Amino acid sequence: MANLAVQAVEPRSQSLSRNLALIVAASLLMDILGRFSVPMPFSPVPLTLANFGVLLIALSMGARRAAAAMCLYLAQGAMGMPVFSPAGPGGIAQIVGPTGGYLMSYPLAAFAAGWIVDRGKQSLTWLSIAAIVGEIVLFIGGVGYLMALMHVPLHVAANWGLYPFGFGEVIKVIAAVAMAVRLRGSSKWSNLLA
Repeated sequence: MANLAVQAVEPRSQSLSRNLALIVAASLLMDILGRFSVPMPFSPVPLTLANFGVLLIALSMGARRAAAAMCLYLAQGAMGMPVFSPAGPGGIAQIVGPTGGYLMSYPLAAFAAGWIVDRGKQSLTWLSIAAIVGEIVLFIGGVGYLMALMHVPLHVAANWGLYPFGFGEVIKVIAAVAMAVRLRGSSKWSNLLA
């Protein structure tokens, strides 16, 4: 009996270790992608690759792992690690600043997109729907927070934090979906996530 209990615990601890490693690796990817940004002279929000990272991680890893990775990424940034866009002040100031709505939406967007992927077919269409839902969550959070923080109406907040990013976000969605399709089609990746 004791031998059966040990055998039952070993796979669970391996699974926990694997999940933790995936979450840490995903947050490190976010650390890198978050640093790639271009300030926009007409907006308090820079163009960044972090949104691409949120989508790719959610589509590739599923809801729980992706949301946990985003929470870890935000915790790293809140502690002052240089993981957010260099266009901002960094640390907590960046989380409560103009880009805070986007940052705080990362776990929700990752969970929403990952949840759709977890419950649907692993098709190009289904991954695209999940990515678009993730983008909608990101921009609702980001633009809504801009409205509240800057005390501006929706059309002004959208001019700052939505419209200028439309074309770039389409490219990010396409790239994230294409990479996720490739990853999910890989047997090594499937075994790693199992």
